[in-house]
Amino acid sequence: MVVEQILGFDLVGLRTRTKNEDEANPATAQIAPLWARFSAEAVPNFRGTPQVYGVYTNYETDYSGMFDVYACSDLLSTDMSEDFQSVHIREGKYLVFSAEGEMPQAVIDLWGEVWNYFSAPECPHERAYTTDFEHYMGPNKITVSISIK
Repeated sequence: MVVEQILGFDLVGLRTRTKNEDEANPATAQIAPLWARFSAEAVPNFRGTPQVYGVYTNYETDYSGMFDVYACSDLLSTDMSEDFQSVHIREGKYLVFSAEGEMPQAVIDLWGEVWNYFSAPECPHERAYTTDFEHYMGPNKITVSISIK
């Protein structure tokens, strides 16, 4: 993992609001259906060579509270439905974790690494809970950027 100063940028995608407790139960999980809808509605409208992101923002409190999740991209056509919304990645300092492997297990494992890192008593960084994001850099490569104070 590395600390990076990231400039702000804008994306467009579909949004849902959830919390980690709900995501642990398949009956109440919102993130998997969000990505399924994004794949069905957005992927056919990609233009050029799009970058795909998962964005976590508008945190109610911390990892235990409600937050918004976006399945989004930097390049979508302008004829998307009104359900597609813009989301801004805030400028700031981020701790960037990376992994390679079969999806979605690589994402799940990487988030486990993130949670373990920040829950360790000797953790030198504190989460800011502003905007965190996944960047899908290829079919088997991902980074997770966590905003830090």
